[in-house]
Amino acid sequence: MKICGIELKANNTILTVCDVDIIGDDIIDYIDLKIKKITLDDDENKDDIIAYSQNILSFIKENSIEKIIIKKRAKKGNFSGGAVTFKMEAIIQLNTLCDVSLISGQAISAYEKKNEISFPSNLKKYQEQAFLAIISSFKK
Repeated sequence: MKICGIELKANNTILTVCDVDIIGDDIIDYIDLKIKKITLDDDENKDDIIAYSQNILSFIKENSIEKIIIKKRAKKGNFSGGAVTFKMEAIIQLNTLCDVSLISGQAISAYEKKNEISFPSNLKKYQEQAFLAIISSFKK
């Protein structure tokens, strides 16, 4: 099953794709794709929003993504997500091609504390949270 982990930061959608064997031993293999980010240029411009939505759908189709897991952002407080990230999240959730679920930063942190994480060598530093969203959803 191809799963895409996503972290939303500013106007960037940071993408990490893994092949997860959910029937066997929950083996997770990172897939190093050329596209690692999709950007929403101007969230107030209709054409840019449509282009962003089309880019997300194309990415899902071209990579046969079966599930998306998004790292949630806080809605209030010091570390709350910006309005643009919530708009991007809604666009991703509205896709009709695959399921979308959310995972909290606290769940990811709890997983990190309980487990020794070894990141794939070709995973970029900025992709780590998206990767953790995937593995913390499947490995306990």
